[in-house]
Amino acid sequence: MIIDLLSSHSSVRDYEDVPISRETVERLVSAGQHAASSHFVQAYSVVHVTDPAKREALAELSKNPKQFLTAGAALVFCMDFRRLEAAASLQGEKVVYSNAEALVVGVTDTALFAQNVAIAAESEGYGICYIGGVRNAPEEISNVLGLPEGVAPLYGMTIGVPKFRNEVKPRLPVNAVLHENEYNSEKYEEQLSEYDRTMNGYYLSRGSNRKDATWSGDMAAFLKEPRRMHLKAFLAKQGFRIE
Repeated sequence: MIIDLLSSHSSVRDYEDVPISRETVERLVSAGQHAASSHFVQAYSVVHVTDPAKREALAELSKNPKQFLTAGAALVFCMDFRRLEAAASLQGEKVVYSNAEALVVGVTDTALFAQNVAIAAESEGYGICYIGGVRNAPEEISNVLGLPEGVAPLYGMTIGVPKFRNEVKPRLPVNAVLHENEYNSEKYEEQLSEYDRTMNGYYLSRGSNRKDATWSGDMAAFLKEPRRMHLKAFLAKQGFRIE
């Protein structure tokens, strides 16, 4: 059942030493391409990194060595308007993507594409993990991967045969994210207090990396200050200026 597969997801960070063939990667990427796309612009590309030196660079720059160096396949998902520029040039036109709508479309398209790849991989028994650390050094990683203007790396993904699978993290209760007819914020105090108790129990009892923490505490710490402020300058350099 697809719903059972989706509900069983957990990030995998320890892989068996089993390579994933190019043919398999192509099959997973092909499945990913059938994700929905705003106006069918398909504003994404993915770089399959097989060169050991480039993998080493990604491992260092993203601060995720264990992931990039041990996975069966290492991918970097990119928002891509360079191909759209090439398409427009065939018609003697130019595209404009220095606006908020284009940025939202590009990020959304890339996310849907990547998630389809993730589901396809998990359906074949592989484990995956998204690597947001790619945004720690987007300019340096763009240089490693030869990304031109109009292309920006958003996240990596490692795919491989899991050494073991982590427990599934309890998600927010459905009623916390599902609203009917109107948005209701009054329910959060009770729901989030209960969810904090659930997450604290999970963190204290899980098989690895145990900690005494709550979801609201983690979120408060994560969001109390701006993060990765260098992204604005990098995106502007790549042509994604918000006007």
